Amino acid sequence: MTGEIGLVLTILGASVVLFASERVRVDVVSMMVLLALLLTGLLTTEEAFSGFSNPAVITVWAIYIVSASLTHTGIADVLGRYIGRIAGTEEARLIFVIMLAVGVMSAFMNNIGAAAVLLPVTIGLGRKARIPASKLLIPLAFGSLLGGITTLIGTPPNLLASDALQEVGLEPFNLFDFTPMGIIILSSSLVYMTFIGRHLLPHYEETLHEDPQELNREYQLKDYLAELHVMPESPLIGKTIVESRLGEAYDLTVMGVVRDGRMRLGILPNAHIRPGDVLLVKGSEEQMLSVRRKIGVTLSAESEFDEHDWQNEEVSVAELVVSQKAPFIGKTLKSANFRARYGLTVLAIWREEKSIAGKLDNVRLRLGDTLLVQGRRERIEEAGNDISFLLLTSRQEEPSLRTSKAPLNLVIFISMITLVGLGWLHISVAAVLGAILSVLTGCLTMDEAYKSIEWKSVYLIAGMLPMGIAMENTGTALFLSEQIIGLVGGLGPRGIMVGLFLLTTVLTAFMSNAAAAVLVAPIAIQSSVTLGIDPHAFVMGTAIAASNSFVTPIGHQACVLVYGPGGYRFFDFARVGLPLTIVIWILMTIFLPIFFPFYPA
Repeated sequence: MTGEIGLVLTILGASVVLFASERVRVDVVSMMVLLALLLTGLLTTEEAFSGFSNPAVITVWAIYIVSASLTHTGIADVLGRYIGRIAGTEEARLIFVIMLAVGVMSAFMNNIGAAAVLLPVTIGLGRKARIPASKLLIPLAFGSLLGGITTLIGTPPNLLASDALQEVGLEPFNLFDFTPMGIIILSSSLVYMTFIGRHLLPHYEETLHEDPQELNREYQLKDYLAELHVMPESPLIGKTIVESRLGEAYDLTVMGVVRDGRMRLGILPNAHIRPGDVLLVKGSEEQMLSVRRKIGVTLSAESEFDEHDWQNEEVSVAELVVSQKAPFIGKTLKSANFRARYGLTVLAIWREEKSIAGKLDNVRLRLGDTLLVQGRRERIEEAGNDISFLLLTSRQEEPSLRTSKAPLNLVIFISMITLVGLGWLHISVAAVLGAILSVLTGCLTMDEAYKSIEWKSVYLIAGMLPMGIAMENTGTALFLSEQIIGLVGGLGPRGIMVGLFLLTTVLTAFMSNAAAAVLVAPIAIQSSVTLGIDPHAFVMGTAIAASNSFVTPIGHQACVLVYGPGGYRFFDFARVGLPLTIVIWILMTIFLPIFFPFYPA
């Protein structure tokens, strides 16, 4: 093994560890990989930054914009309503319809976008049918991943695998080359989940989220409810609730104010504290006792209000799921200026398998966190319409959609697919054309277009693509392919293909599926060249294996998104997803060599 191969493997190993640990953001890790390859002389400057001009990367961000236009014009919302009409209330039928619907959507829009659109719809359908969310949200996430593998644009690994073929002078995949294999996998998976997988899904009873006391019990809120009477000499006088910094400085949540005998609830941005005001506060009793003199208040021995008095027709509690578009992912509530920005108080955070309560200002927010918030209903509705959140409680009114633009948007979308399908335009050109036309015709604004792009994924892909170039240039791909052939080569091409599936599945369980595809595609190509066979079956299998992140909840953002709302535990995904993964491996081993023969005539 040469020094260059060892250096590439060292950088590769370090990146895998960082991806799996999640201590550093994935897009930052990819930029670190790019710089490491550049500074060690493994790549030239042009090669290192070539990912940013790569057609696959351009296609990815353009598809994000086109997907967003389908949401802003209400096309995705209409599909959600149709699901409710035909799904019924029987569990097996509901799972089948949800998976089929999200699968069709994700074939032409990004996976997590499709899952995010249908997440509130799915929870609502489950409550109507009295089926817990834990029985429906894993099928929703899995369906979005399965649908993505049915077209070239359905998921980034498909585009990246096609690009890997083109980089070495081979014929890339066309728009619908993935469709035959994808339909076989999707239909088989629907049968599996409807008749077998649903029995492996956990049954976690959920609160219907209508009673604030039930929500408090579910989130394990144990804070003390009290009245703080503002004294004439209090330093709080003249300040607004936000300016008082009672939450940031003293971990006290102000639920409202009683003034002149009238209770006013929620964050009141323009109300200044006066002498004699009674602040309705939630927090630990010890903290209130320790700071009362410092902030110039007296603490009532008992509150004359109970929990129900703290809710009215104007103020309520709700659950908001942090979406992939949230600009504050990785930031704390304090640094994101959450209270002032949204006018809501975060009472607790549900993450993975537990509730986080108490001092929340320094908790860094993650994708999929469920925030229990309290505030005025109109502010909750505004947050529900923000791309940063998914509102799990019923909305008072439908979000503003440009439904009049829906027919035009549909024409643009169908035209884009047709131009690519007929081979008249390259997928990257058609996607950019579709994105620009969506903006020019008012289906969405340019600001909305920028916000719709998941820049973390764009930088991740652009930063990791040079690793594929380095693996080819240094012979690392050849070295790794020789190791795989040496290990399972005796089993023939199908055995080697399964070895590539296994390698990709392990990687994608702990890192981005796009990164896994970028790393394994060159190995798959080199392995096929060494064996003297056509590489298309190996490469397509690698892309599909990268997309099917079913074994852990952290393998794909769609799974992360449903983790909290479903109340899942880590190994719930493996119990359902591992048998499905094996079924998909078997299907690919049988059918891929038929669609793409190892030795074409």
